[in-house]
Amino acid sequence: MENLGGFYMKFSPFVDFINLMFPDLCVVCGCVLQKNEHQLCLSCLHDIPKTNYHLMVDNPIEKRFWGKIPVYRATSYFFFQKGSSFQKLLHILKYQGNKEIGELMGRYAAIDLLDSPDFTSIDLIIPVPLHPKKYKSRGYNQSEWIGKGMCTILNKPLDTSTLIRIRENATQTKKSVFERYENTEGIFAINDKMILEGKHILLVDDVLTTGSTLEACARALLETPGIRISIFTLAVA
Repeated sequence: MENLGGFYMKFSPFVDFINLMFPDLCVVCGCVLQKNEHQLCLSCLHDIPKTNYHLMVDNPIEKRFWGKIPVYRATSYFFFQKGSSFQKLLHILKYQGNKEIGELMGRYAAIDLLDSPDFTSIDLIIPVPLHPKKYKSRGYNQSEWIGKGMCTILNKPLDTSTLIRIRENATQTKKSVFERYENTEGIFAINDKMILEGKHILLVDDVLTTGSTLEACARALLETPGIRISIFTLAVA
């Protein structure tokens, strides 16, 4: 290890030169990151348009599910609009292979959730699953990476195997609310209800639009006796 440390010491000017020529840039604003910054500069981190709905009972996210599924609590970390700088976070997470940004944002969001006893009372974190074919194509589940970041802060286990997607549905893009509901009907299932019985589950997804996918997940989960469901999404449209 001493020799390895000496190697890095010896070539640190070369590493600094590489960093100078090919610096790490903030994924939102494109500015050069400082040594204590990762993926997101402190300025953009400070400017994230947070909802703070985790501090509000009967907040607008929870109201979206009223009359559809019984939800204990629900929140989204930040707002985004199409074309906004912070939409980049979601785009690179979902379509550019940068799964690590999901874990990072999951950590930041979970730090805020520590202020809410309702969310810290969860027993288990379950990310919305991808169909195996979609998982193979993308190489990872972006919601799972968000959950990975959250579980390290909330100190709760991440369950990626109990809730499964049994049917691949067509893309939700450009579908109406009713079409999205039909498109997600019956696509999820539980393979072991005993694991979830009597548990408070935090269901995690990347973006909340109509909520049809989350509703479909919840309907499958609600077949478990005594289960209580809360919902978290990284962003809300």
